[in-house]
Amino acid sequence: MELIGMLDSPYVRRVAICLKLLGVEFEHRAVSVFRDFERFKTLNPVVKAPTLVLADDQILMDSSLILEYAAGLVPAGQALLPAHGPARLRALQLTGLALAACEKTVQIVYEQQQRPQEKQHQPWLDRVQGQLLAAYAELEKLLAQTAAIPQVMGSAEVSMAVAWSFTQLMLPERITAQAHPVLAAFSAQAERHPAFISTPQV
Repeated sequence: MELIGMLDSPYVRRVAICLKLLGVEFEHRAVSVFRDFERFKTLNPVVKAPTLVLADDQILMDSSLILEYAAGLVPAGQALLPAHGPARLRALQLTGLALAACEKTVQIVYEQQQRPQEKQHQPWLDRVQGQLLAAYAELEKLLAQTAAIPQVMGSAEVSMAVAWSFTQLMLPERITAQAHPVLAAFSAQAERHPAFISTPQV
């Protein structure tokens, strides 16, 4: 199978790292939805990253759906998401917040980089910025409730670290490590994991 998309996308990087943790073999093809639009269109007419192309040329889109499919390819004991109970609920909460942080970071970047400055809508940017701050504040609060930085590397942990690194790459002045020390420390530790090192975002 082939994973299509650039690793500077948090969604593509999230999938790539989780596939490695699952032990699912894949080939990564760095095709940009911007610079390589027409080429991407030949692989997936919707031009959405990440795209997973299966051996029979069927395609899957959306990072969460791709990871759900990948989980079905490995034994249950290798799952990156707890199967039930409070641990599953917490992982889903953390994942939801991390994906919200990714989404709001992308919205701000697109507004500032893809829309002409005279057409940018500041009230909209202020609203999205507030949502971004809220997502990271909730992640920091949830992580701070535990006695130690999480050591298990599941899909929720990958999602948090990837989201943090993406926002730090794109909007470092808006979300600071000083205001989120637990999350920053956790993400720094995660980035030292072999699956992260072998999947750099830039």
